[in-house]
Amino acid sequence: MRSQTSKPRRKTLKMESDQTVLCQLLAVDLSDYCYRVCSRCERVLPGDNNKCVFSSSSSLCKFCQSNEPKLLYRILMSVVTDTSVKTVICFDRAATVLFGCSADEFFHFTKLNPKAASMVNQVFDGEMLRMTLTRPKNLNAQHMRVTSVVPLRSGFQPAIVTLRQLCCTKSASLGGIVL
Repeated sequence: MRSQTSKPRRKTLKMESDQTVLCQLLAVDLSDYCYRVCSRCERVLPGDNNKCVFSSSSSLCKFCQSNEPKLLYRILMSVVTDTSVKTVICFDRAATVLFGCSADEFFHFTKLNPKAASMVNQVFDGEMLRMTLTRPKNLNAQHMRVTSVVPLRSGFQPAIVTLRQLCCTKSASLGGIVL
């Protein structure tokens, strides 16, 4: 029995050590794939729960007074290695390798082509990758961070290239209707 003066035990997640793994991409969660930052200093902007939206409200950076927001990637991914299935988080630098464009560009592309975001899992289905995973610096974080990613397939194309081909092919076959 604990005494009333002792502090409750805090549950901490046991994180694996930093590692480079060969893995297969199982799924990409695009329900909340980006967040807004200041385009000048890249500090996170408040408001809108940092969902992938552009709004004029609260886009003034409190640190550098810039009024130009931009989006950066923050994507949850499920990957399988030879020993386990892992959920990892992929931030902007690594995600840009896979997507082939900025989060801003992908956001605008999916606004013009609403079905494109749901097609990403098909585009990446079974893609083999070499990922460097690191422990998060934030002790409250739940997932390993992807710090670098290298596609292993020789014919790999970033998602935006394949999506543009699919959307243009489908829109041409539908008489110019954009998906």
